[in-house]
Amino acid sequence: MVNIISRSSWGARAPKNRQTVAWSARQEVTLHYSTGSTSQTPRQIQDFHMGPSRGWSDIAYNFLVDKDGKVYKGRGWLVVGAHAAPRNTQGIGVCYIGSDSMTDAAKRAVVALYDEACKRAGRTLSRRGHRDINSTSCPGSKNHAWWKSSSFRSVGSGSAPAPSKPKPKPGAKAPAFPLKAGHWYGPESSNVRNHSGYHASARPGVRQIRDRLRERGWRVATGDRYDAALASVIRQFQREKNLAVDGLTGAQTWRALWEAPIT
Repeated sequence: MVNIISRSSWGARAPKNRQTVAWSARQEVTLHYSTGSTSQTPRQIQDFHMGPSRGWSDIAYNFLVDKDGKVYKGRGWLVVGAHAAPRNTQGIGVCYIGSDSMTDAAKRAVVALYDEACKRAGRTLSRRGHRDINSTSCPGSKNHAWWKSSSFRSVGSGSAPAPSKPKPKPGAKAPAFPLKAGHWYGPESSNVRNHSGYHASARPGVRQIRDRLRERGWRVATGDRYDAALASVIRQFQREKNLAVDGLTGAQTWRALWEAPIT
């Protein structure tokens, strides 16, 4: 079974939306390359894909593989990607982070992903390159020749390494807590120390909480009210960071939203 580094481990942003498919729709594994440096990170690629020049809902690929053979979850097995239209439904997009010079470790990882995909689909899937679908040089001539070769499994000995958890990103310094000491943000309540966004003065703080959660990779809707859904996410965050779990954002939880490592 292939080892896959989770989205939360590489600090993925939450997708804007997602569409899933059944395994019966999957027909192929499509190889890509990023064309950039091997030092690129999945988060950098995701930021570019979700930015103004692309405007996609998430990172385009279903999986990414780096030069050391580490595999990162992009959209995952059954979420439609944005990597090779019009065959995003049929294809599982795998991107090598680098150019036309895949390492043996990366090739072994791609083969492991391919085998896992075939196992999950219950049948042999086709192997395609991006250039087989669209007019592009991707995934590079050498990478493409290897992937389409009948001897694609004949790469150097060894196995794809187990995922090493990326080091937590150092936290930024939290902005000053906007409320008085002993006050907090929470769902609408009669407690005068609670601020839900019912009054306009509390709404900027609620928006900051939502924005910061999304920056950390949590799936949170936009808005300026502290509702039950937001409280539920805060409880999950508090459990993860060993804080008091109450679903409220007081000074301690506020500070952790910025300063606690993203894990």
